[in-house]
Amino acid sequence: MSVIEDQVKGIEMDFTLKDGTTSFQFPVNPEELNISRTKGYETIQMLEHGEFDFAQGERVKEITFSSFFPKEYDASYCTYADIPDPRVAMNILNTFLVSKKPLRFIITNTGVNVPVYLVSHNTTFRGGESGDIYFDLTMRTWRDSKVEKMSAKTAGQAGKTNTRTDLKKTNKTYIVKSGDSLSKIAKLELGSSSKWNEIYKLNTKTIGSDPNRIKPGQKLVMP
Repeated sequence: MSVIEDQVKGIEMDFTLKDGTTSFQFPVNPEELNISRTKGYETIQMLEHGEFDFAQGERVKEITFSSFFPKEYDASYCTYADIPDPRVAMNILNTFLVSKKPLRFIITNTGVNVPVYLVSHNTTFRGGESGDIYFDLTMRTWRDSKVEKMSAKTAGQAGKTNTRTDLKKTNKTYIVKSGDSLSKIAKLELGSSSKWNEIYKLNTKTIGSDPNRIKPGQKLVMP
């Protein structure tokens, strides 16, 4: 038997929904749980050739099950003794329904421990069963939409097979010519001779203590 079956029937286990530190265990296990898996696809209409389907990967799984909140504890079907009042339990599910954060759905003794959104919660009151509340739940598995960053190790491995484009910004340089001055270069390269001091600040080590003594052939970094 696989870890997650499309249908789970008659197995002793606990069904729990967790919202951060809030944990809610269903007092009565469902007789059946369904997990629906579908593959996404796009249909293209081509003239004279008809329709073609192109697969787009697995879609979000949908999990559904039905059960009820009993008014009175009955050891023959309740999973624990201190069961919540049915209306309180129903309100907890309603809180989960409007939550904008993903919940965690857990079935003990299985590998089912997945982040989900509760997307549908329907309740039913049946005549002759005063106080009991029946419900149907639908959940959809949640996927993080953020793109994961590559670890340093992974990036190193990728670099062995792929040439990575260097996006680091590089400053423009200027080769000093005979007759040049910093103010002349600033006028030519930066549009204003008054910006000569910006060039000097970036190239003090190359020029030296006197900004007026630049030499032909010196490579100056531009702001």
